[in-house]
Amino acid sequence: MHDDFYQMYLEELEAVAEAGPEEERILLERLAAGEAEAAGRLIEGNLKRVLEYAKAYDGRGLPVNDLVQEANMALTALAAEWGGLQAEGDGAGGKTAGESFQEILRRRVRESIEAALEEQKREAEIEENVTARVNVLQEVSRVMAAELGREATVDELAEKMKMTAEEIRDIMKITLDAVNVETAAKMNLDGADGSAPEEE
Repeated sequence: MHDDFYQMYLEELEAVAEAGPEEERILLERLAAGEAEAAGRLIEGNLKRVLEYAKAYDGRGLPVNDLVQEANMALTALAAEWGGLQAEGDGAGGKTAGESFQEILRRRVRESIEAALEEQKREAEIEENVTARVNVLQEVSRVMAAELGREATVDELAEKMKMTAEEIRDIMKITLDAVNVETAAKMNLDGADGSAPEEE
C-alpha cells in the first residue's frame, strides 16, 4: 500500500515544474515582503529537490514514504518561516550569515530526517528490549510452574526475576495485549462475527 502511494506521488510530481534560480529569487523576495501566497509555489517548485534529498536516506530504517514526508514538512516549515528569518537576520532559526534558501533547506531536511531516524531507532530498541523481557518471563513462568506444580504468582515471579510486581504485571499486560490483537486479527480473517468461514 505504501509503495502504491509513493508511486502515485512520483507520477503526480512529474507534472510539477521545478522553480529555477530566477523564479525562486522572486518568490523569496515576495515572501520577505510579506506575500504569504508565494509560499505555495515555492514549496511546489522545490518538491523534486527535497525528494532527492530524502531518497539519499533510503534503506536507513524508515520507509521512503516517511522520508519524503519528513522532507516535505521541513520544506513547508522553512517556506512559512522565510519572511520572518529574513526580517530577524542572521542567527534566526539557525540561519547563518550568507546562507541561501537552498542551503538552509538542505540542512533542515537532513536534520528532520536524521531526527526521525534516531526516533525510529529508539523505538526499535525499546521494542526489542520489551520482547526480550516477555520471552524471559514466559520461560521463567514455565520453569517455575514445572517446579511448583502450579502457576507461579506475580510476587514469586518478581522475586525470581529480581523485578517489582508492577513490572511483572506490565509485561503480562503486554503479552495479553499481543494475544488480543492476534485473536482479533484472526477473527477478522475468519469473518466479522468471529465464526470460521463455511466450506463449500
